[in-house]
Amino acid sequence: MASMKQIKQRKRSVDSTGKITKAMKLVATVKLQKTKQVATDAVPYFDAMYDAISDMIKKSQGVRHKYLAGKAGAKKALIIFSSNKGLAGSYNSNIVRKLFGEKSTYDFTKDNTLVYSIGLKMREELKRRGFTIARDYSDNMDDVHYENITTMTSEILDDFVEGKINEIYLVYTFFRNTIVHIPRVLKLLPLTEVDKNDEEDTELLGKKTFNLAKSKYADDSKMPMNYELDDEDMLNYTIPQYISSLLFGALTASLASESGARMTAMDNATKNAKELSEKLNVAYNRARQGAITQEITEIVAGANAI
Repeated sequence: MASMKQIKQRKRSVDSTGKITKAMKLVATVKLQKTKQVATDAVPYFDAMYDAISDMIKKSQGVRHKYLAGKAGAKKALIIFSSNKGLAGSYNSNIVRKLFGEKSTYDFTKDNTLVYSIGLKMREELKRRGFTIARDYSDNMDDVHYENITTMTSEILDDFVEGKINEIYLVYTFFRNTIVHIPRVLKLLPLTEVDKNDEEDTELLGKKTFNLAKSKYADDSKMPMNYELDDEDMLNYTIPQYISSLLFGALTASLASESGARMTAMDNATKNAKELSEKLNVAYNRARQGAITQEITEIVAGANAI
């Protein structure tokens, strides 16, 4: 049995940890309120953008453009959002399970994939698995500005045009509510009909789905798309806007999910620390009572002996 001194030291350590986790929970709660509002407010815009692009692509079949077909034999691009810090529960591990778990249907390997990481945790994890980190944008997780996303989009599309990559996939965590955060994989380029490997992945940031067969434009699918500008100029402008919008939406959703996961994890840790502290307090009182009883017994025995 541990001594009173050991129990007291451990209780002091647990109480100190509980204060830290409680403070981290409060910080995560404040961040969640901010990021949740941004992510929620952004949903209608991204849904509208996704609908508009799906309609344009459906009516632009046969148009030759640098963003509509990748170079044969090039690698896949994996744009992946994660956290820069730990203590976020299963937030990062859920992404790993989504990509590489037993039930995963995705063929991302170190030989056929280049990683564009936004978040240190997944960068470290994929690097450990042997993946090549083409570019790292982890600073964007702490500096949320649309201008940073447009710069990132431009660099990734340049790699696509140069033939370094021929497919672009986005991996982020969809924020449903404070408790539920769902990792998602979306194919961004080439812009074709949605990949049906995982039906739940077709849900973007809101309730829309990128399924051309079920599009609200299905009835007039044979109508050609007439651009007021040249079709190449229009796609040159629209597709980077489309990519940037989805990346910014994924960033806001991932930040909200991270804050929610960290708040929940720290709340659980605080409760566990409180329960453990109470158990240690009981153990300390029992040890103290046992020591007092033993001391009294020894005094009485000594007096009787005299």
